[in-house]
Amino acid sequence: MAFIDSSALNVALPSLQAELQASGAQLLWVVNAYMLMLAALILVGGSLGDKLGRKKIFMLGIGLFLLASLACGLVPTVAILIGARVVQGVGGALLIPGSLAIISASFGDERRGRAIGTWSAATTLVTIVGPVLGGFLADAGLWRGIFLINIPLGVVALVVLFFKVPESRNQQAAPEIDYVGAALASLGLAGLTYGFISVPRLGFGAPLVLGALLGGVIALVAFVVVEVRSRHPMMPLQLFRSRTFSGANLLTLFLYAGLSVGLFFLSLNLVQAQSYSQSLAGLAFTPFAVLIALLSRLTGGLADRYGPRLPLIVGPGLAGLGFLLFALVGLTAGPASYWTTFFPGIVIFGIGMAVTVAPLTTAVMGALPGHYAGTASGINNAVSRTAGVLAIAIVGALALFVFASALDARTATLGLPASVRAALQADSARLGAARVPAGVTPAQSDAIRLAIRLAFVDAYRVVMLVCAGLAWLGAAMAAVFVRGARAIIAPSTSI
Repeated sequence: MAFIDSSALNVALPSLQAELQASGAQLLWVVNAYMLMLAALILVGGSLGDKLGRKKIFMLGIGLFLLASLACGLVPTVAILIGARVVQGVGGALLIPGSLAIISASFGDERRGRAIGTWSAATTLVTIVGPVLGGFLADAGLWRGIFLINIPLGVVALVVLFFKVPESRNQQAAPEIDYVGAALASLGLAGLTYGFISVPRLGFGAPLVLGALLGGVIALVAFVVVEVRSRHPMMPLQLFRSRTFSGANLLTLFLYAGLSVGLFFLSLNLVQAQSYSQSLAGLAFTPFAVLIALLSRLTGGLADRYGPRLPLIVGPGLAGLGFLLFALVGLTAGPASYWTTFFPGIVIFGIGMAVTVAPLTTAVMGALPGHYAGTASGINNAVSRTAGVLAIAIVGALALFVFASALDARTATLGLPASVRAALQADSARLGAARVPAGVTPAQSDAIRLAIRLAFVDAYRVVMLVCAGLAWLGAAMAAVFVRGARAIIAPSTSI
């Protein structure tokens, strides 16, 4: 459910935006509301499962996810959808950590690898199917089905869990759960997200924007202080004394920031500027998912044999090259030119991510003693989600600025009345879904539509160049911090 939701929704965003009349900022919130709660609470979700029972918390998470999915599928307004996505994110934070924890607790060493392999195959399958499914549902006018499909899946999962899966918990789990840390992380990320997404509408100097950004920074600083002083922190900061662990997580922060915002805007570009149907836009991502599925096992084996450092330099480097190729694509002839425009970038980007994913897991898990495996995985997962939240907020705000400026520049020579240009600027918050104002001639209407598409491509190019820089910055983190072999830090009383 979680993987389908994430992979299918991006492709269906244009239909969602059109039906609910969502602005560009609201569209960013539809994605970020879910990711924000996931990033802030996923470590708490794992801790609750260890302490109170993994099956119990897993079922609670599925139940919340189901109720929120039903609400998402029936919402009349985008504001209610954003609220439902918040609840869905809480449910995801409870259910996602529990899946692998239940598998690890339910299978012995001789069968655990195959069980986790089955789990990985399932996630890979829905990563491939998700965008295709989302595109076809959206083209059929059924984008709500992306959420409603969770209902039968979740009910079956709950029945199987209730009757077939034994309860398990970690008897050595910390007696306290870091609720204060979770609250501060949530407030900090929410403040920064709200502040940056509001900048294009209100301006940097607006008291509401400054207050949200300052409040977010203060909350995150307080989070660090609490984590340092807490006896049972949800994110033990002393683990970052390992250079390899720190480097791997810095790489995750930068690369997954680019990944999240890059795929978001690539999906919108294909539909709103390049005139792809949403089903074809979903199919356009298939080579990316197939390459990850085919190559991840091979690159994981190479990392086991030779160490993760070289793949973690080469992989993000190739991913950055893929983003650069995306940035070079202007307005195209549509799906007919896919193979010579977007396909090369998708292939290079897919190879780069395939080279990165398994070695990154190797670096994260191998940088710490074995009894920190769950914590290390949870922190890395939280870092990747946080990267997506911040990137979509910050780079999304930049894209709104660039689009409004580019649209103003591209319509300046069309001889439009001042009222029409003002109406266009007011509607620029909708990004590529901006509408042609009333009161223009047919020729001007066609010129305005072309200007909207070109302005979106201008904003999209800036986003892709930022994403390329983020990916290359991730490669630099691997080069500086990650060691050539699997470096295990020595256990000590301070860790």
